[in-house]
Amino acid sequence: MSDPELARQPGQMKAVAKELGQLRPVVEAGDRYRAVVAELEDARAMSAEEDPELAELARGEVVSLESECARLEEELTELLMPRDPNDDKNALLEIRAGTGGDEAALFAGDLFRMYSRYADGLGWKIEPLSSSDSSAGGFKEVIAMINGDAVFSKLKYERGVHRVQRVPTTESQGRIHTSTVTVAVMPEAEEVDVQIDAQDLRIDVMRAGGPGGQSVNTTDSAVRITHIPTKIVVQCQDEKSQHKNKAKAMKVLRSRLLEAERERADAERASERRSQVGTGERSEKIRTYNFPQTRVTDHRAGVTLHKLDAIIEGELGELVEEVTKVMTARAREDAARGEPE
Repeated sequence: MSDPELARQPGQMKAVAKELGQLRPVVEAGDRYRAVVAELEDARAMSAEEDPELAELARGEVVSLESECARLEEELTELLMPRDPNDDKNALLEIRAGTGGDEAALFAGDLFRMYSRYADGLGWKIEPLSSSDSSAGGFKEVIAMINGDAVFSKLKYERGVHRVQRVPTTESQGRIHTSTVTVAVMPEAEEVDVQIDAQDLRIDVMRAGGPGGQSVNTTDSAVRITHIPTKIVVQCQDEKSQHKNKAKAMKVLRSRLLEAERERADAERASERRSQVGTGERSEKIRTYNFPQTRVTDHRAGVTLHKLDAIIEGELGELVEEVTKVMTARAREDAARGEPE
């Protein structure tokens, strides 16, 4: 970090500072471990003293230090496990209404508000990129970038199909309806992560449109970008400036391309595994929000919390922590067996 050459390379300086930040907790835990091991050796030596009172005190110290040593070994093992290289990144959040019509769109709005409040509580910043409102309220689709400290590490296990069971406000007979919403969470891709050839892009500009086809503004500010090799299409019209809309659309495109590459690599590993161990079907839904029972169940982690009202208001901390703990342990077991997450 003190190398003057780094000061002339902002990108490299940022990378080195990031690496230092990742190494510091490991070094500090290692220093504490070595200090405790040294104290433990001294205490064991003192426990053999002829003075019975001194030996008794030393034996008590040995028990305490052995416990602390075991705790630090566990902490070091955790810190030295391979980390997801995307954990420290910002995240692109995409929420889309699935089956269930207007009720699905309303729940998509509820989920976006839930994640927004959770983000606010952690001091994260939410930057809406695009949205498609539903006539009944909520969203057909909403996309936002969430910026903050280790956003992806906390939200990455939120991706999947979220199912809601509740009585819609439009239901006169009190019947419970089941609807679904899909949530995608992708690490923000920087230019160094994804190289995009300008010749692979088709960029169209158009007049931004509002609900019912009404014109939002009179300039061609909306931008649609098509990545020709992958046929990925991204559109942004939230800003009045064409330049800003293009920049936002490129952010989304880079993240989607990075995610597509990750999915391709995962699919290759999964295909190889299936050829060896066969196929096991997995339920598509990852989580159910049951309003009549005020219950939230994460089906992957086997976690159930009877505090739906608090969770839907953004108090996601306990649920995220429990799910992350189970999923991380499972991923490490898979990695130890050489299997994909």
